[in-house]
Amino acid sequence: MAANQAGRQMERISTTCCIAGGGPAGVMAGFLLARAGVRVEVLEKHKDFFRDFRGDTIHPSTLQLMNELGLIEDFLKVPHQKVSSLYFHLGDKRFKLADFSKLGVRYPYIALMPQWDFLNFLATKAKRYPGFLLRMETEVTGLIEEEGRVTGVRAKTPQGEIEIFADLVLGCDGRHSVVREAAKLAVKELGAPIDVLWFHLSRPKSDPEETMARLGPGHFLVMLNRDDYWQCAFVIHKGGDAELRAKGLENFRNEVEKLAPFARGRMQEVKDWDQVKLLTVAVDRLEEWARRGLLCIGDAAHAMSPVGGVGINLAIQDAVAAANLLWEPLREKRVTIDDLNAVQKRREFPTKATQRMQVFVQDNVLKKVLSGTGELKVPWVLRLISSFPLFQQLPAYFVGVGARPEHIRSPEMKA
Repeated sequence: MAANQAGRQMERISTTCCIAGGGPAGVMAGFLLARAGVRVEVLEKHKDFFRDFRGDTIHPSTLQLMNELGLIEDFLKVPHQKVSSLYFHLGDKRFKLADFSKLGVRYPYIALMPQWDFLNFLATKAKRYPGFLLRMETEVTGLIEEEGRVTGVRAKTPQGEIEIFADLVLGCDGRHSVVREAAKLAVKELGAPIDVLWFHLSRPKSDPEETMARLGPGHFLVMLNRDDYWQCAFVIHKGGDAELRAKGLENFRNEVEKLAPFARGRMQEVKDWDQVKLLTVAVDRLEEWARRGLLCIGDAAHAMSPVGGVGINLAIQDAVAAANLLWEPLREKRVTIDDLNAVQKRREFPTKATQRMQVFVQDNVLKKVLSGTGELKVPWVLRLISSFPLFQQLPAYFVGVGARPEHIRSPEMKA
């Protein structure tokens, strides 16, 4: 123990793998590694997982992973909504954009589930393994390095600062990653012409059932059916938040109700701007995901656009690949930079392919819709997909399964 500034002895802890961040990538990786007999500590800066307006989409590929882990029956008992198709609306016209029912997978739908429920489920299952420890209210503030190798992290807790030493630090702390910044890993910016405003609206049973996108001149609204409420994403041009707010809340309410006439009058539930949360969209990726003793995955390695809601899927797939490739060298305490680079090599193609598709949609659909004035014409991409059922399987596969889906290869070591 070492004395900190307040005179308190700083706690020093040793483990095999220290995971910075308790999001989907971090908790999934921690669960799988502990399941394989690796000592893991997951550090989450908040006191619980309850954060609104996070990715709530559980994809067919993730449902398949739950099945491979023998957890699917318990998982499907957690309240959720099933989405078998995606639609977009232009005025009173309705177009099908994606059809998951024909993918030929075991679970041909997206499950909409609050992310806090998903994370609580995984954490509860992980705690069955003696090597798993989840530390809440533990915020990583920096890295510990010795002779050019990352050997641990510094973190602050309500009780004071701690140091955790580990054979591997796994950076899973999101798009604003402290870990990747402290490691000075180079980031390639791909750009995003949009930002998103999130808010809730009540949903009576008389409303449509489907999750949908609604288009209008200069506007794009996504409405996710969360049973008794709509989780709404109002897409705006990059940096347009201040301009929109300057026009006033009543103008915002009117614009939303024009796009979703069935919700007319309900925008009065949005009583002030505090109920409208800005997501600043970024699309980027690390050129190198690893240094000796450190690997970044999930949003810490590649921030995704909200297009398709695939960020959570990519994060979970990264975690599975990392566990598949690293459980054995971690258990045997022989992790090398080559082992870490193998994770990037495995996951870089799906990351790049997904981001290319997201940028294509941003440039060919969202930018055109948001810049539109007068009568809006359906972008050619959406027109083509909605006209041919076969083409609807392409976005369904992109969203629901993705490039190079992972499968559980790490073993379960009985306690």
